[in-house]
Amino acid sequence: MEQVLSQQALDQLFYQARTVNAWQDKPVSDELLTQLYDVFKWGPTSANSCPARFVWVKSDKAKQTLADLAKGGNPDKILQAPVTVIIGQDLNFVDTLPKLVAPHLLENMQNMLRPVAEITAFRNGTLQGAYLMMAARALGLDCGPMSGFDNDGVDKAFFADTAIKSNFICCLGYGVAESTYPRAPRLSFDEAGEIV
Repeated sequence: MEQVLSQQALDQLFYQARTVNAWQDKPVSDELLTQLYDVFKWGPTSANSCPARFVWVKSDKAKQTLADLAKGGNPDKILQAPVTVIIGQDLNFVDTLPKLVAPHLLENMQNMLRPVAEITAFRNGTLQGAYLMMAARALGLDCGPMSGFDNDGVDKAFFADTAIKSNFICCLGYGVAESTYPRAPRLSFDEAGEIV
């Protein structure tokens, strides 16, 4: 793990990567979405809990349903993007631990996580959503994450009769470079934290 990524890779993931607001009319294949998942699923989560669940919104009908639940300028972005993924977290993720945790650790992990399932699902589902965006950028896709939507409405429309709750959504595809806003500043190292 001593290999350092090239400056080009760091630019693609962070320094030059931008949130885009308009999309080229260029499809994103189901195969690429599967490849994307196969990359980011390896990101670490507490006790390998993997609580995130994903709905890949591609059809015109599903896009319209999601757009109708979005706010501000977000509906147009959803309708234009080739794909918008809904990142949710399964509050019953503990039930899937038998697939994900070594048998000798399973009972202890289930007992430890059940009382804190909601916050664990939210925290780790958010992490998985961030891994998704980094992997998307690594595979040449642009991202347009957003939180301006009716979570309850999305849960009813896309996660009905489940214990899955929506967290945030992210448009994916090939962005129009001119649709980005001017680069906003970030806090300095010393403003954001301290070494103790």
